[in-house]
Amino acid sequence: MAAPERRLPRTQGQRTADSRSLILDAAIEGLVSDGYRCTTTVTIQARAGVTRGRLLHHFPSREELLIAAAQHLARERLTEMDDWIARSPHGRASGAERIEHATDLLWETFRQPYFWAAMELWTAARTEPELRMALFHAESRLLGTIETVVDAMYGPVLSSHPDFAEVRDLVFTSMRGVGLTYALHDRDPTTEPLLARWKRLLIRTLV
Repeated sequence: MAAPERRLPRTQGQRTADSRSLILDAAIEGLVSDGYRCTTTVTIQARAGVTRGRLLHHFPSREELLIAAAQHLARERLTEMDDWIARSPHGRASGAERIEHATDLLWETFRQPYFWAAMELWTAARTEPELRMALFHAESRLLGTIETVVDAMYGPVLSSHPDFAEVRDLVFTSMRGVGLTYALHDRDPTTEPLLARWKRLLIRTLV
């Protein structure tokens, strides 16, 4: 009989990373399910199962924690989109076919927990100046990464078109606005009528 595998004790760095991840996940769960007002450091601590000291060690303020959680989830989504480019056969398509698949993937972003967590923070920031300022700087830093990934999704030929940046931003902001309507209407986002319009606009402009 083989000897049981012996697990090495976790390092301090691993324990720190694990607790940070638990806290971030708990913050996202709170924002999505309970909203900004009800997602306090106390409720996050309870969800994460960490001590008060551990939570404050990682995130001294509630605003810093909630923004970090939303940004963390956004970067995970961007990594998934990068993987799509590298691994999916659609990521090697071109022309109208590339637009079809890339636009489907982009629209999926506005149905992810990140989107609703971010919208909770944006809404709260309207009346909370400190949150607004911190969120503005965090979102500004993230925007460049988002644009780079979206450009890669559509590929170098399409993204080098002189009108690409303009139509990309138009479609992106339109998707964000339409995505918000799903807070009121319980419908299948894969049948969204504007999805076909976004694709037609991109194809007419870029192909």
